[in-house]
Order: sequence, then structure tokens, then C-alpha cells
Amino acid sequence: MIIGITRRDPATEEFFDGTARGELLIRRCSECAHGNAPQNTACARCGGADLAWTPAQGTGTIASWTVVHGRPADGEDAPAVVIAIVELTEGPWLHARILGADPRAVATGQEVVVDFVQPEGGEAVPVFRPRRR
Repeated sequence: MIIGITRRDPATEEFFDGTARGELLIRRCSECAHGNAPQNTACARCGGADLAWTPAQGTGTIASWTVVHGRPADGEDAPAVVIAIVELTEGPWLHARILGADPRAVATGQEVVVDFVQPEGGEAVPVFRPRRR
């Protein structure tokens, strides 16, 4: 599994503090209470600039997805990586990998839950897994 190395900076420090604790944080607008994606610097609904970090439930559904096929190695099958836009229960959309999903069975509207992976030398990053019933 290849995950890009992600490093913190002043704008991402609180987000990565959350992921290190196993917590997905979003930005809640103090003016209208709308949940915004972590990278937003202004509210997508009202344009307010006062956004506070707040824990997300860590659940959502797949809004769109694609499968990226790698190169086969030494007689093995080509690896397939599922990348999706996940609509969180709170509303914002995140781009993330979907782990543990059969690439032939992924579907729009499929329920997912957050998990975290931490590549060597990088920060913990959110990924999602299909919700088990």
C-alpha cells in the first residue's frame, strides 16, 4: 500500500494532531454552524471566516470513486487502489482512499467509516473502509 508522505505545517497542525489521536476533524462555522472540509478557510455556506476545529463522526457515503490500477510485479495481479470522494455525515466532502473494498463492488452511496494509516516518516492520514453491518 503506497500512501504519500504528508507533513504538517501551521495550517494543518490541528488537523494532524487530531489524526494522531485517531480523530477526524472538520471546520465548523461559528456563524451558521455549517460543517466544512478541513482545508476550508471560509464557510462554504455563509462565507464566514471564523471556523473552529471540531470532531466529525467519521462516517459517510461514497459520492464518486475511481479505481487506479498499478503495474503487476513478478507474476502477481496488478494492484488496484480505490480513490473516492466521501461525503461525511456532517456534509463536507473529502478525497480519500478506500481500504478493504473489492474494487468491483464499490458503489456510489456505499457507507464508509474512517480509519487512519501512518506511513513511515509522515503524519497519520484518514482513509475509509466499507461499513460492516
